[in-house]
Amino acid sequence: MLKEIRPALVSFAALACLTGLIYPLAMTGLAQVLLPGQANGSLIEKDGQVIGSALIGQSFTTPTYFHGRPSATTAPDPQDASKTVPAPYNAANSMGSNLGPTSKTLADRLKDDVAALQQENPTQPVPVDLVTTSGSGLDPDISPEAALFQVPRVARTRNLPEAALRALVEQQTSGRDLGVLGEPRVNVLKLNLALDRLQAPKQPAS
Repeated sequence: MLKEIRPALVSFAALACLTGLIYPLAMTGLAQVLLPGQANGSLIEKDGQVIGSALIGQSFTTPTYFHGRPSATTAPDPQDASKTVPAPYNAANSMGSNLGPTSKTLADRLKDDVAALQQENPTQPVPVDLVTTSGSGLDPDISPEAALFQVPRVARTRNLPEAALRALVEQQTSGRDLGVLGEPRVNVLKLNLALDRLQAPKQPAS
C-alpha cells in the first residue's frame, strides 16, 4: 500500500511546490522587472505621496475639477450595520446599482442628473457616461466628449481660457489599446493633476 501512496504524495508535493510557490514567485519577479508600475497597482504620486491609482476612480465634486462617472458603490452605515450608505468609488465593495430600465429610482436620478448638467452646459448634449454608472462603480476614465462637456464650467471657475482646457483634455486623451481595443478615454485623476499644474484651484478638491 505504501508503494501506491508514496508516488501520489511525491506528485502532490511537487505540484504544490511548482504551482503554489515557484510559478507565483517567477511571475511576480517577471512582472516587477518588465512592468513594475502595473504590477504594483498603477499608483499615482504627487509630491512623493501616493494619491491614488490609475485603475480606480475618485470622487471629485467641486466645480473647479473635472468630474468622473457616477458611482453606485456603498459602505456599511456607521449608525446601523444592517444598512448601507452611498460611498462613491469604494474599492472594497465594487458593484453596480442593480437597478433595471423600469426602475423609477433610476429614472428619477437620471432625470435630475441630466437637468443639472444641462444647466451647467446648455449648448451641448449630455454625454451618457456622465449620468450612468459603470458595472464596477470604480471606472477611472470618462470619454473625451464627457471631459470636453465640462470645459466651460472648469474654465469659468478657474478663470482660464476654454481653448487651453480643450488642449489639456486632448493631451490627456488615451487612444484605443493596440489601436483597435476599447475606446478613446481620459483618466480623470490624471487630468485633474495636469489641471492643477496648469493652475492651482481656488478651492480644494473633494
